[in-house]
Amino acid sequence: MKGGGGGDGAGIERLLFTASAGDADPQSRPLLLVGQLPNLQKIIWSQVKGKLEPRVNQEVWQAALNTLNPNPIDSCSLWLDNAVVAALPSKISRHNSPSSAHFLTRLIRNCSSRRTNRCIVIVCEYTEVFASACALTRAFPLFTRRTGLPKQGEKLTVTVEFILVGENANPLTESTLACLLSAAEGIRIAARIVDTPCNEMNTDDFLAEIELVGSELGIIPTVIRGEELNDRGFGGIYGVGKAAVTPPALAILSHKPEGATQTIAWVGKGIVYDTGGLSIKSKTCMPGMKRDCGGAAAVLGAFRAAVKQGFKENLHALFCLAENAVGANATRPDDIHQLYSGKTVEINNTDAEGRLVLADGVSYASKDLKADIILDIATLTGAQGIATGKYHAGLLTNSEEWERACVKAGRNSGDLVQPMVYCPELHFSEFTSAVADMKNFVA
Repeated sequence: MKGGGGGDGAGIERLLFTASAGDADPQSRPLLLVGQLPNLQKIIWSQVKGKLEPRVNQEVWQAALNTLNPNPIDSCSLWLDNAVVAALPSKISRHNSPSSAHFLTRLIRNCSSRRTNRCIVIVCEYTEVFASACALTRAFPLFTRRTGLPKQGEKLTVTVEFILVGENANPLTESTLACLLSAAEGIRIAARIVDTPCNEMNTDDFLAEIELVGSELGIIPTVIRGEELNDRGFGGIYGVGKAAVTPPALAILSHKPEGATQTIAWVGKGIVYDTGGLSIKSKTCMPGMKRDCGGAAAVLGAFRAAVKQGFKENLHALFCLAENAVGANATRPDDIHQLYSGKTVEINNTDAEGRLVLADGVSYASKDLKADIILDIATLTGAQGIATGKYHAGLLTNSEEWERACVKAGRNSGDLVQPMVYCPELHFSEFTSAVADMKNFVA
């Protein structure tokens, strides 16, 4: 993939998921053993001694386990900082992931800072493997522009092994390992795009990322761009991005396997930078707005992973790409745009731009792609952080069945979601306009 960081990938770790990491002296291959304390205590010495000897004996291992007191996490050095055992919290509330996924990411970041090949062994139940692998992956971002990292060619490898406890404690199969790798690669692609600043990740660059994934999967993307968006009625995407140097775009990747029985569309908000437009953000609120393309980045990584794993239904990934810039051609408050749905919207806040680009993407998914299920994902509003907090995405859906399924999937994957009130008949009056079908921001 494009980017990488630090001299086109220098010093960036390669993740290797394996059924067995083999034995090695921790002096030559540092080791981190991590899991919930009750799971760590189920390990028998023969399962780990080959990764710890001759530096650590069984007595030291047992003494370390006895000293661990996670609150919420804890770690203990077994031999210098080359062999560490770390414990996750075992008491998890019903709105958290049983895997302790968010704590795992934090713990690995704290304990795995060495710039050398190393091994991480995660001790967990089989049902927690996927979430644990995703959480681990988040501790190893691809993008950096720091200097002083190992030179190109000195690619570092983090070998990851799972020791399973409880039911289904057999070694992971090759198909499961392939699934973990596909998910990890998708997460790292999405994170790299989000981490990359707009001077390196504008709409041109994002389209290049989409084309690269499409080429890898044998899919040619459909791209509607610039003035063509305006000519074809995509007033939301065009209106948001028309003032930027690089023009806005709607891009689509389509996976259509034989035998598919339904059509699913994922629509991602891809605002590569959000100044707020003429309703400009403050100096403290604007930094970090390179991350406003997180929805589209997540769709790209997830689409790649799903197709590589042989997804059996029609799947369309839609990317609503724009830079919400300030310029002579920028949308003004009081302007009226016509969306692809045919509805008109009066702009009373140019910083409420995500809903405008998503409206066009969702309408295209419904009208042109005939999608049975549409999911949009976005860094849509700071109100979400107030409503559901830092760790739970806000989930809004007109389907109770999908609401339950998404909450369950979130707990299983570690990507937590929390349902929000779905009651448009009571809420939509807030967006009433005297001159258009709606406003884009509350009264």
